[in-house]
Amino acid sequence: MKLAFTKMEGAGNDFVVVDGTKKAFALTAAQMQRLADRHVGVGCDQILLVEKSDGPDTDFRYRIFNADGGEVEQCGNGARCFVKFVHARGLTAKRTIRVRTLGGVIVPRLEDDGEVSVDMGPPTVESPLLQELVLGNETLETTILSMGNPHAVQVVADVERAPVTTQGPLLEHHRRFPSRVNAGYLQVRDRHRIALRVWERGAGETLACGTGACAAVVAGILRGLLDSPVAVEARGGTLTVSWAGGDNAVWMKGPARRVFEGEIEL
Repeated sequence: MKLAFTKMEGAGNDFVVVDGTKKAFALTAAQMQRLADRHVGVGCDQILLVEKSDGPDTDFRYRIFNADGGEVEQCGNGARCFVKFVHARGLTAKRTIRVRTLGGVIVPRLEDDGEVSVDMGPPTVESPLLQELVLGNETLETTILSMGNPHAVQVVADVERAPVTTQGPLLEHHRRFPSRVNAGYLQVRDRHRIALRVWERGAGETLACGTGACAAVVAGILRGLLDSPVAVEARGGTLTVSWAGGDNAVWMKGPARRVFEGEIEL
């Protein structure tokens, strides 16, 4: 089969975006793995599917598949690319849209400066705030929370020396998380600025993670280390995350860009 696609990126987190509003999307996990492969496919961290709304309270449905072909609940950087995509395709003229995901409804907004803000909804934080996870001979102090998808956030002294690629995959498959988890490594630079690396379940380390940025800021604020708003420096770019605490929504703002369009035979 031939598949038309758009390659997009948000702060280095890259996506293959597919328009499913007119034609049903029916790729197998193996086909998605090939599509995401950087040697034999297009290459991406996630595949994003744009679908028609499934109810009167939303404008679109948004589905996310990781590079391993598994469907996941949420992707914040992808949500920004989603807005740019539907505008470029003429699928909507609205600057603010309501989008249903597996993790709930999100509200992305195209801003005048060309960036996109996303209402990611309120976080769900597990109690106690600091939880110990045993990993081999180590005991890790983590904050476990959900931004529509699960995150385990650690504070580290130097994010560049953090064991993201060695410890990250072990945390992803830790028995504590039957649906796997995203592992975040947060370094505080000052009360309004952090550096962050994230090992994403099903994708590995990515250049940026939108929900991971939100989770890290929430964890830092709750631990008394940060004040909103916070600039989140990822390897692919900087995101701005704001949160007023409690049941308030987390807002994320950042860039989104079309890279190229094409067609691939799968």
